[in-house]
Amino acid sequence: MNILKMIKSFGFARSGFIDLLKSENNVQFHFLATILVLVFGFWLDVSRLEWVVLIVQIGLVFSAEAFNTALEKLCDVVSSDWDEAIGRVKDISAAGVLVIAVQAVMVAILIFGNRLLIAFF
Repeated sequence: MNILKMIKSFGFARSGFIDLLKSENNVQFHFLATILVLVFGFWLDVSRLEWVVLIVQIGLVFSAEAFNTALEKLCDVVSSDWDEAIGRVKDISAAGVLVIAVQAVMVAILIFGNRLLIAFF
């Protein structure tokens, strides 16, 4: 095992995440949503299991966004002109992010819904 190579790999991943956060509007939205989830999680005192579920959902959304963005950028390199097949690939990839994001919202509603209703009403 080459520790220096592994550390370098983490550096590349960190750079990729920072690039993703700086350049992608949807990732910025998900980052804000993550902050809100963390604030609500602490404020509403969610259980350890609920934290696990929330953290998994956050990771899934960011991973889906990263793969979607990488695929879109690769498609742009393959063909800079409009191409119907590439357009469909991009749409399908975006649909994958949408599925995960909707799932994350549903989980958040299940975990926070009753607590928020009790806190505000």
